[in-house]
Amino acid sequence: MSLTPRQEEIKQEFIRVRGAWSDTWEGVLRLDPEFLQAYLDFSAVPWRRNHLDDKVKEFVYIAIDANATHMYLPGVRQHIRAALKLGATPQEIMEVLELSATLGIHAMNIGVPILVEVLQEKGLRTGPAPLTGEQERLKAEFIRTRGYWHAFWDEMLELDPEMFAAYTEFSSVPWRSGTLEPKVKEFIYIAFDTAATHLYVKGLKLHIENAIGYGATPQEILEVMEIASVLGIHGVTAAAPILLEEMERIGTTGE
Repeated sequence: MSLTPRQEEIKQEFIRVRGAWSDTWEGVLRLDPEFLQAYLDFSAVPWRRNHLDDKVKEFVYIAIDANATHMYLPGVRQHIRAALKLGATPQEIMEVLELSATLGIHAMNIGVPILVEVLQEKGLRTGPAPLTGEQERLKAEFIRTRGYWHAFWDEMLELDPEMFAAYTEFSSVPWRSGTLEPKVKEFIYIAFDTAATHLYVKGLKLHIENAIGYGATPQEILEVMEIASVLGIHGVTAAAPILLEEMERIGTTGE
């Protein structure tokens, strides 16, 4: 079935603004063209203002879609393809993935303080123990490779220095051998911390502070958040093809 003039107009504007098209968008266009137009206007804000380089925008999309809390693989493929087209190297994209993989440590960032609280309530802990020489060395190594320190690392370092050492090594790889500039690395952390599938407030505040320290502007950080804000569309892009399949199965056009 051919597109109506209005549907064709929306499709061409979508391609012009977003630089891509797919069968999924075609399905949404046929089901509700005005919804797709509204989504285009919503998602296009950071593409019209352009405080971030287009390649960096694609890195932010990759960080959101490839993260363990979301794992929207059609989006991962789309945005890796777009990033490569814009000149990103495989090493840069791999670095985005490596940065995104640090999300898992938030189990410790959230869990360890709660463990400490319970231990104190039950009289099994009276306060923090002084750091040993080895723990002081691990703290200095973290600061050297990651460029910051935050109080939420204190108790993890104290209670399980072996785990802390392993995480320092794991999380520092893209900081030692990567090619992305530091503020872009912080944008990746901001992207998945602010995403609706994670919302890790302590990390978000920390990485906003770090990004500003590396020279990021408020407008750049806002664009990272604006890109993360469109994540909800994946409920539509995942379900609309199923709706179309079921419509075809029962022989209805929905008109």
